[in-house]
Amino acid sequence: MSASLEYTEIKGIITCVTGLHIGGSRDEIEIGGVDYPVIRDPVTKLPYIPGSSLKGKLRSLLEKYDSKMIDDKGNPHGCQEPGCLVCKIFGSHLSDKAIHGPTRILVRDSFMTSESKKKLEDKMQGSLTQLKEEVSINRRSGTASNAGPRTIECVPAGAEFHFSIMIRSFNGEDKEIMLAFVKKELGLIENDYLGGGGSRGLGKVEIQFED
Repeated sequence: MSASLEYTEIKGIITCVTGLHIGGSRDEIEIGGVDYPVIRDPVTKLPYIPGSSLKGKLRSLLEKYDSKMIDDKGNPHGCQEPGCLVCKIFGSHLSDKAIHGPTRILVRDSFMTSESKKKLEDKMQGSLTQLKEEVSINRRSGTASNAGPRTIECVPAGAEFHFSIMIRSFNGEDKEIMLAFVKKELGLIENDYLGGGGSRGLGKVEIQFED
């Protein structure tokens, strides 16, 4: 019997409640420039959320939610138990026994919506990001350290990104279980943060699903 394959999409909008920083590379080092720029699409130069960042955050939160999934070395989970949805959906880490078959989840890059882009450009005089300065405090003196402030680039609160996650189901397996699992656990990101600087106020988001 030939294998059957079905794709089901989970889509919606990620809204930044606070500034969002997902770091990119610095092609040029400038005096007085941004220390930590955001990642941008190389063609449009617009900030975006890489699928790898969203998928990695989702998986890591799922594993932290259940401490039994984290080994002593802190590696991603890979138990290969038949009933483990994390291994089934995300794949088993460093395992040569792929009893679940191919990874079930495909997370696309999330791009800023055209409406959000226009609103931000109007509000911020053409800019789509803002700069945030952070300082390190000397623990003895209680004053700013000599290292000086760090400049972090952020996508501002109110920015919206369209996300798309595809779930693959094989041979008539119950896709509804996988869909419900992923949707429920996306809520963990709302309670936590996306990107960097979450403990310092960045990365709080809201996730809304579309039909």
